[in-house]
Amino acid sequence: MTLLDQTAHAPPKSLYEPEPAEVLAIKKLTDFENLYTLRFADRHPLGHEPGQFVQVALLGIGECPISIASSPTRPDAFDLCIRRVGEVTEHLHRLEPGDIVGIRGPLGHGFDVGEFHGKDILIVAGGLGIAPVRSLIQYILDERSRFGEFHLLYGARAPSELLFKDDMAHWRESDDVNFLVTVDRADEGWRGRTGVVTTLFRHLPQLDTMNTMVVIVGPPIMFKFVVLDVLARRIPQKDIFCSLERRMKCGVGKCGHCQANNVYCCLEGPVFRYGQLKALREAIE
Repeated sequence: MTLLDQTAHAPPKSLYEPEPAEVLAIKKLTDFENLYTLRFADRHPLGHEPGQFVQVALLGIGECPISIASSPTRPDAFDLCIRRVGEVTEHLHRLEPGDIVGIRGPLGHGFDVGEFHGKDILIVAGGLGIAPVRSLIQYILDERSRFGEFHLLYGARAPSELLFKDDMAHWRESDDVNFLVTVDRADEGWRGRTGVVTTLFRHLPQLDTMNTMVVIVGPPIMFKFVVLDVLARRIPQKDIFCSLERRMKCGVGKCGHCQANNVYCCLEGPVFRYGQLKALREAIE
């Protein structure tokens, strides 16, 4: 039994009642994003699957949905990458280690990692999209023998917006992943590749079209062009997965903010097969 199997059987929790969690550490990633490491007060594992999210609550302020940025194979604590974009996240950025927040979740549908076992993996992440897919990246690296080739493409608008630089240094040096990174606009200190993330496709080897699972996470404008490149390599639509966090708010399908036609992203996603999203034009346009 793997660690994922063990943590997946954590006791069921109410979807509506936040549980207290302590902030163990805070790491500044950029001027707008911090990485928070948390642990429940009773130290039970979060029990999530890669790609799920939680609702983070501050008493008297409110709550917001945040993707889980760490793998269930590391059950002692969990990571959340939080961008400062509104009132709740502004207050979250004022927290210090030792502070307590409320956590609801895990919520939504993540990646069925069992379906990925034995397959080659291509992950394409843009901007903040590297945060929700970090849980899957860590899972693959922690369970490396279960997977074939592993390619990771990451793009950001500028070097100052790149997240998880410590992770990036490890991925560059690792033989377990073929990691390629680019930025849209270079600065004087940047010595890497420049261009949108799709320019990295030319540096990939030939993919095994019948044995490759593709994961795409990033801003909506990125999806269209990445999908075109992936389909051009004859990857079946059923093997293309997208993580879509479309204006989620309540996390349990009650508020309707994340509704695309008759689909609630917080309930039926945030992970979808591309074939599902094709019929939901509002979802990625």
